[in-house]
Amino acid sequence: MTSRRDIMHRLTAAAEPLYGIDEARQIARIILCDKCGISLSEILVHPDGDATLDDIDSIEADIAAWRPVQYITGRTEFCGLDMVVREGVLIPRPETEELVETIRREAAPASRILDVGTGSGCIAVALARLLPQADVTGMDISHEALAVATENSQRHAPQLHLAQGDALGDFARLFDGRFDIIVSNPPYIPQSDITNMRENVTHHEPHLALFVDDDDPLVFYRSIARNGQELLADGGRLYFEIYETYADDICAMLEQMGYCDIRKSIDFRDKPRFVCATKDSTAK
Repeated sequence: MTSRRDIMHRLTAAAEPLYGIDEARQIARIILCDKCGISLSEILVHPDGDATLDDIDSIEADIAAWRPVQYITGRTEFCGLDMVVREGVLIPRPETEELVETIRREAAPASRILDVGTGSGCIAVALARLLPQADVTGMDISHEALAVATENSQRHAPQLHLAQGDALGDFARLFDGRFDIIVSNPPYIPQSDITNMRENVTHHEPHLALFVDDDDPLVFYRSIARNGQELLADGGRLYFEIYETYADDICAMLEQMGYCDIRKSIDFRDKPRFVCATKDSTAK
């Protein structure tokens, strides 16, 4: 029988050359807890206790190939919820939790909310849980993403609506009535930045959900804001997660499109990460 310490040592050794010792240990703990059904406290208090991990060889190979730990375990935590994730769906980031919290704080309890490019459904599911009176819809172009979002909805927010639609198309025609809030964390990383990113992202996470052409990095924001002019109720709000270098450009674009009360805010890393704008009820 293998001990927990032995498994920790093997997994850490596989991850350390890629991530460094501290992150490698964290990855090893996550996998050991998930795959062996052991709590972190059990690992710390009884490191020499027995544990069985039959597929450790394949897991070591996955780690060495930069496969993200969230895809190895098939799950991640977002806003305190256990979310399903797998290849083909973007792994939720902690910054996005801040976006959810801002909307929770500012939205009316019974708001009608549309999450454009919902992916795993993390934003929509979390908002449906945090605002139980709200009417929340998640939209994505990807069948694979919608399948994962459906799983997460069934686990945490069965009242959530899901729809297939293209964020770059005229998706306003898909919906009846107006929304109080449209939220989106669309692809926003310029293609030129790929070389600066780690291989766990560039080799495994879906490029469709991450990257945009350098020639038109605001393409998704422009399309969503254009649809928002039709879909939002007067005084309704757009909430965007953004790439830090484009904050001023996005604000200027929204002002030119007639939105008002435009503000940008920083994330916990002190980088411009969010933009909010209001549909001007006086605009003609």
